Amino acid sequence: MGSSLSLFLNPRGSVAVPPANPGLGDLPESCVASVMVYLNPSEICSLAMLNRGFRAASSADFVWESKLPINYELLIDRVFGGVDDFSNNLCKRDIYARLCRPSYFDGGSKKVWLDKGTGRVCLSISANGLAITGIDDRRYWSRIETDESRFQSIAYLQQIWWVEVGGEVDFPFPAGSYSIFYRLQVGRSSRRFGRRICNSEHVHGWDKKPVQFQLSTSDGQQATTQCYMKEPGKWKYHHVGDFTVTGSAANMKVKFSMTQIDCTHTKGGLCVDSVLICPSEFTERLKRF
Repeated sequence: MGSSLSLFLNPRGSVAVPPANPGLGDLPESCVASVMVYLNPSEICSLAMLNRGFRAASSADFVWESKLPINYELLIDRVFGGVDDFSNNLCKRDIYARLCRPSYFDGGSKKVWLDKGTGRVCLSISANGLAITGIDDRRYWSRIETDESRFQSIAYLQQIWWVEVGGEVDFPFPAGSYSIFYRLQVGRSSRRFGRRICNSEHVHGWDKKPVQFQLSTSDGQQATTQCYMKEPGKWKYHHVGDFTVTGSAANMKVKFSMTQIDCTHTKGGLCVDSVLICPSEFTERLKRF
């Protein structure tokens, strides 16, 4: 009886009186934080604006650790060179926010970030980080600075017989399904009097044979697709294929390529921006671009 009565007493021995008009602010922070674990980051941030209690609950480390990739320490080590230097004095919420900002690595040729809404890893490789046949010969290829690229630079093909653009990445991808895309444009865009225009002067050869895309992974996965280059003046994401990561304890090496090696005709007028590796559920989103 005494132990039951003590539940209704405050530390001074008086009876604890519940608030006359209880509201969301009266919920214990631990309870609110336990619920937030099941919400996505956007929903957590929205709830944090309701009151002080929710804002404090949204800062709990265990809430944001559940949103981070399970191998986020390996990711930090690969990109920043060490967990200690990166996360010193940072709470899990701040680590999540920092990883959502794109970060360059491998000499600035690659960029990685977490999608803010899902916490999934996205990775992009610039044209400078790709192996392009003939890139050093100005008769065939040239590098052009542009604000239409997230890397501020693209590779432009004027004319060549043999098109081959490939690359590879060795990275600790968290478990999940991923898709690879080449971001390409037929024709060279520029601005004149503030308006975007497309120069199709060098565009030829892409309607004769399709371009072939391939990928392979260190654990034996392979994929092949092909398509014709169309719609001059429009950046498009061309799907290479998908691969799956089943564990998060080791790096996955992924190789990819784009080829058009029919030497019966020349090809030209193609802009190569980058290669994107992202969660497969983003495929429909990219089709709108």
